[in-house]
Formats: sequence, C-alpha cells, structure tokens
Amino acid sequence: MTASTPATSSSTPAAPFTTPATDELLERVAAALKEKNFDVEILDDAAAARARVKDLVPEGSSVFTAASETLRLSGIDADINDSGRYDSVKARGQVMDRATQMAEIWRMLACPDVVVGSVVAVTETGSLVAASASGSQLPAFAGSAPRAIWVVGAQKVVPDLDTALRRLDEYCVPLEDERARRVYGVPSALNRLLVLNAEPHPGRGTVLLLREAIGF
Repeated sequence: MTASTPATSSSTPAAPFTTPATDELLERVAAALKEKNFDVEILDDAAAARARVKDLVPEGSSVFTAASETLRLSGIDADINDSGRYDSVKARGQVMDRATQMAEIWRMLACPDVVVGSVVAVTETGSLVAASASGSQLPAFAGSAPRAIWVVGAQKVVPDLDTALRRLDEYCVPLEDERARRVYGVPSALNRLLVLNAEPHPGRGTVLLLREAIGF
C-alpha cells in the first residue's frame, strides 16, 4: 500500500471506518457470505478467534500467515509461527536465500495447506476485499491453498464494493504506509487488489467475523 495512491474523489463525508458493525448487521453479512459458499462464524472477540483458529488448523500442517495487524494483535501470528505446532511457511521462507530460492519461496507461499489472514473490508453483499504490496498472500487467498481462514474485525463491514475501496484508500492505505515506514523503513505500496465474490469450493474458506474491532 502507499500514501501516494490518489484518494477516491467524493463529496460524501468519510465514513466512520472504525465503527464496529452491530450484531444485526453481522448476522446479515454472515448470511450473505454463506450464500456464496463461505463458512462463517460470528465470535465475540480476538481471543475467541485465536482459540478457534487452533481448532481449525490441523497440527503439523503447513501454514502461511499473511501479513496482518489483526493476526499480530490477536496473537494468532505468534501461535502459528512460533509455537512449533505447525510447519510455518513464513519461518521457512525467512531462512531461505532470496537471491537463489525466490521461485521456491513463492511456490511455498502460494500453496500451503492452510492460509490464515484478514481482509481490508467485507461487504454486506458477501464479498471480501484484500490488498497487497507484494501480492504474496493473494494466490493462496484466491484458491491455490486448500484451506483459507480470514479473521475480520467488525469495523471492516461496509455496504458495498465502492465503500470497500474508499475504506482501503482513505483509511487503510495511510495506516499501512505508516506501519511499513516504521517497521521496514520503506513506504508501502498498493500494488495488487483481490476481490473474492464467492467461494467455488464449499468448505474451503472460513470467515471468522468478530464482534469487536481489531486491526485496520
């Protein structure tokens, strides 16, 4: 992501993109996602999601955790990459030579047994919107990983795709750019965008909708 991405032109005041959706709205979103073949669970908070991910991910499986403040803040990232219970794709990739093994690294990222991540928005009509600088998580999100799990805070619910893109541009991009500069010393870049309108393979994708706000 990048702060240099032009903001969407609009005369409408910016939406309160940090406001958690109500229970009623979460139920409507869950119903819309289920109609599109996503498995959906509504959970109280990040702690519940952390416990649920442990149930959903088989011990010993290869797992890729997409870069996500939701996963970091919830402890899910550490559970998967530091616990020793799983074959962490991220940990394996970090010790490989990026000059000579980059193609192998990309294959590992694209085809883990399970990918766990989040999205920048979920629409009331049942679409998931993900954005990336490198695109590393997008192949697995899109279908190359046999199982996908998305942990989504209640503040990420938006009415439609247009609002999802506004949320990305006006809210997520500046925060991610600030984070990238602080953590990596370089700006982020909004290079790739993925919209998941449905899941062609029932049982593959699970969305854990939280009643609390987490991440951005």
